[in-house]
Amino acid sequence: MLNKIIKRGHKKVPKSEVSDFGHAPPSAAAPGGRNSGNVSTSDVVVVNHASRVTNSIQSQQVTSSSLTMTSASASGNMENLPLFRDVPVSERQVLFLRKLQICCYQFDFNDTMKMVREKEIKRQTLGELVDYVQSGAGKISESNQEEMIRMISGNIMRCLPPSSHENTGSENMEHEEDEPCLEPAWPHLQLVYELLLRYVVSSDTDTKVAKRFIDHSFVLKLLDLFDSEDPREREYLKTILHRVYGKFMVHRPFIRKGINNIFYRFIYETERHSGIGELLEILGSIINGFALPMKEEHKLFLVRALIPLHKPKTVAMYHQQLSYCIVQFVEKDYKLADTVIRGLLKYWPVTNCQKEVLFLQELEEVLETTQAAEFQRCMVPLFRQIARCLNSPHFQVAERALFLWNNEHIVGLIAQNRNVIFPIIFDSLQKNIDNHWNQAIHGLTVNVRKMFMEMDADLFDECQRQYSVKAARATELEEQRELRWRRLADAAAQGC
Repeated sequence: MLNKIIKRGHKKVPKSEVSDFGHAPPSAAAPGGRNSGNVSTSDVVVVNHASRVTNSIQSQQVTSSSLTMTSASASGNMENLPLFRDVPVSERQVLFLRKLQICCYQFDFNDTMKMVREKEIKRQTLGELVDYVQSGAGKISESNQEEMIRMISGNIMRCLPPSSHENTGSENMEHEEDEPCLEPAWPHLQLVYELLLRYVVSSDTDTKVAKRFIDHSFVLKLLDLFDSEDPREREYLKTILHRVYGKFMVHRPFIRKGINNIFYRFIYETERHSGIGELLEILGSIINGFALPMKEEHKLFLVRALIPLHKPKTVAMYHQQLSYCIVQFVEKDYKLADTVIRGLLKYWPVTNCQKEVLFLQELEEVLETTQAAEFQRCMVPLFRQIARCLNSPHFQVAERALFLWNNEHIVGLIAQNRNVIFPIIFDSLQKNIDNHWNQAIHGLTVNVRKMFMEMDADLFDECQRQYSVKAARATELEEQRELRWRRLADAAAQGC
């Protein structure tokens, strides 16, 4: 029995618990769930790239030559390498790989006084790599291209810190007033992003080769990084993803689908994401390049993703970009105007006046590109909503609704369909003149009413007559109601 216990104590570690390169797995060596690309304080650093699937023999060869390297954080022996111009052309690819190895190290930027020399060496090395790729001084070998993307992935593909509202537990929705959370490692990250951008836009980059490294997994991780709170990082991501979309045609459907899924999760689950505005900016350029006739896939994207983006409370943070995308769709295919307007009416705010002002601004932009046939399909529900906005006690809402009559195209559409629109809108105009508290709204309403009268005096008189009848009827009903209440009060008094 004792021998069995002793043997059990000396049980070997299964092969499955050891990494491919003969070292303990990251989960065992680095508690806390850090990414595999981070530098540990052990003697060897291994940079893994989960999205790459290669032949096992090639993988071991690449690993032994480039991915296994001495940790600078442990020994402090990171050295400055010579400049590219100081070595022969035949040795530059080897030097390029050595510089990539240096840039694989990760540092703690929360302590600004820690490893200052090593951080500066990495920063200078990244700058040299950017200059080398941008200058086009020499074509980068395929193996070095793969190692470069591997290094870039190890630096930028990371777990983002929790958002400020997750740390505090607050539910304040006014995030646009919060100070952005800046990434402390930005001095290095900026150069890594710049290197990726220069690689993507370089004329020397062969898309047939590069698409093996910039694959679907890489693109998906780029999309995940759009939730970064640092606006500088999101700006780089926006530029890079747009360039990837333009250069790698094979990735276009996947990128659109990935953005679509981010929108779905934002609309129907979290209502929290830092990069919706940047993603919409990319889409604005993409929509502008859609071929006609428009594919059904793109129309479904409009109905299922873009229009529902009006629902979240934080729509003000990205409304300008969203409105641009919506208008782009209508300009591409005027028949979509009815779909867009009815979608806006579906998500029209009830109690949020600032959001209502944004909707009215967008509505004016959509109506400017709307043709008469599409306008007629939606004009009745549309002007019922506009009539409610005219009577809003919030003067900015009423003012923005009245500004619609400053647009010549919209006035022309109204004039063509005045027999339907006048009766819907007339009562609201008259109520503003009689009762609205704001003098500016009162003056604007008088101008719109005068415009109606000049368009069609007979129709105006008819609407005026019907309004008078309705007002008299309402007064009569009010008198009858008061009479009933007095009778009830008298009967109650006699009963007592």
